[in-house]
Amino acid sequence: MKLSQFKFELPEKLIAQHPKDNRDESRLMVIHRDTGKIEHRMFKDVLDYFDEGDIMVLNDTKVFPARLYGNKEKTGATIEVFLLRELNRESLLWDVLVDPARKIRIGNKLYFGDNDELVAEVIDNTTSRGRTLRFLFDGTHEEFKQTVYQLGETPLPKYIDRDVEPSDAERFQTIYAKNEGAVAVPTAGLHFSRELLKRLELKGIEFGTISLHVGLGTFRPVEVEDLTKHKMDSEQVIIPANTADKVNEAKDAKRKVCAVGTTSMRGIESSVSTYNRLKPFDGWTNKFIFPPYEFKIADAMITNFHTPESTLLMMASAFGGYDLIQEAYQTAIKEKYRFYAYGDAMLIL
Repeated sequence: MKLSQFKFELPEKLIAQHPKDNRDESRLMVIHRDTGKIEHRMFKDVLDYFDEGDIMVLNDTKVFPARLYGNKEKTGATIEVFLLRELNRESLLWDVLVDPARKIRIGNKLYFGDNDELVAEVIDNTTSRGRTLRFLFDGTHEEFKQTVYQLGETPLPKYIDRDVEPSDAERFQTIYAKNEGAVAVPTAGLHFSRELLKRLELKGIEFGTISLHVGLGTFRPVEVEDLTKHKMDSEQVIIPANTADKVNEAKDAKRKVCAVGTTSMRGIESSVSTYNRLKPFDGWTNKFIFPPYEFKIADAMITNFHTPESTLLMMASAFGGYDLIQEAYQTAIKEKYRFYAYGDAMLIL
């Protein structure tokens, strides 16, 4: 498949700038792969499509306030620093993106906070936009993280064209977020409210959690027409043994296994045995799923409506079928569904 096959025109007014007041009152498009039927429901109706013994795989990664604004030494120029990945805890080394990148050289110092609570030195120039920073901080790692939390900002995507609001700290996070490490939220999980989780539980639906720490690689633009030549950035993934056991039991009992989000799907598809069983895992994945692809674990997926030419749209197309997902997206535009992180959801059965 080619990159150009995943282009579509999206009216700007359909890009959700705020979340719905109630998480589970987003719209839900239900896509039936066997018949091609498309239904329009509310997210809380997801309950109607699952039965006792089915399992939902949730990504419990937690977003941290990864966007910092600092000032360059001497010139005082404002520099945006996006914390991507902790490289070394002892030395406080981080992979970051800087903007504007052209102003930052190796050896430059950056100062954060009104009283320079954090200072960082640029020690490596990894790509045109990326850098490695060493934070110069006297204190424990806990104190360092607290300072980052005080100075950092919820990393809303750039297409949300407004200032970060206090409510974003809670709403740009799933209610079951637990293991810190993501710089972007696994958006499919945003639609679950505590009430809905409880109702699913009462119906006998099981939950298994994995942690896939979403990095910017998931959203990095694909720049090659031939998709086989695109390389995904690696992201850390942890699949606990009890989640693998629950998923395999559900499969044995011919129950549904639903991946909540493309990140959950990528995580579980990264650790499959030769007998199509889910294996516990603790490592990194750079798996890139695009059509045609044979999925081994899940037979249902919840996902949001994604950006044109994104790896997320490609995975949804691999799972739902290219033509059916194309039709679904055109229907979504016609029916004025809300797109992207704070937008509506799709259930592919």
